[in-house]
Amino acid sequence: MEIVNIEAGTFEAMMERFEAFTQKVESLCGQHHKDKMLKDWLDNQDVCLILNISPRTLQTLRDTGKLAYTQIHRKMYYKPEDVEKVINSLKP
Repeated sequence: MEIVNIEAGTFEAMMERFEAFTQKVESLCGQHHKDKMLKDWLDNQDVCLILNISPRTLQTLRDTGKLAYTQIHRKMYYKPEDVEKVINSLKP
């Protein structure tokens, strides 16, 4: 193990910069956190019920690019506004 000595002033300056960086990251994450909360998103079952379609039809909508989605691990999530666009496009 190697030991490195630094002056106290240098250490304090490093800690201040690290703290400022941490606050900036937390601030940025906080701004985007509201948009990305999964409680506001819909899963496959929700969308199938809303659109009254089968899971296979839902997959077709994804595959053809008619319905945007986000995949986290193996689960798909949909923004309510994207589902609304599909509803509007299916209306005669």
